[in-house]
Amino acid sequence: MPTAITGVILCGGQATRMGGNDKGLLPLHGKPLYQHVADRLQPQLTTIILSANRNLAEYRQAYPAYTDTFPGFAGPLAGILTGLQKSETEWVAFVPCDVPFLPTDLIARLWSGRQQAAAVYAHDGVRAHPTLCLLHRRIAQPLEQFLQRGDRKLMLFFEQAEAQAVYFREQPQAFQNINTPSDLQERTR
Repeated sequence: MPTAITGVILCGGQATRMGGNDKGLLPLHGKPLYQHVADRLQPQLTTIILSANRNLAEYRQAYPAYTDTFPGFAGPLAGILTGLQKSETEWVAFVPCDVPFLPTDLIARLWSGRQQAAAVYAHDGVRAHPTLCLLHRRIAQPLEQFLQRGDRKLMLFFEQAEAQAVYFREQPQAFQNINTPSDLQERTR
């Protein structure tokens, strides 16, 4: 494994299913969602940055935060492009802000399962979780070209980049995300 990997927490979504509330800042057990993700990532990485498109002052109290460098709302791929461009390390890991129980060995397993690929992503054995991924910075240019063509589908980009899936069949619950107010309420019980 390389000595330095940057982690990017994707907090830039519109959160339409959350009533437009900034999902990363919603409290779970007294902490914002993104902080739960950061706490699980911190031991696995050298640096954490955030991709956020609003509430930057609040996010920047804890970590460097950057808005999308690609114009218009282009979804998670825009946040991934920004993270690749802002990272100072060759390898960059990405996770969404709404997966507070992500595996504590996510980065090591993605690294060991990459088989020389420049892109790897998590799969729970039933579903792909492409926003939990590890990418080499050389992916940035083809990703920017993909976005410039108007494409927005993450799995389509990963197919073109010959990304490898890394399986976490024994812990599918680690990938449960919080998308709606009822999801959040269920986790606070």
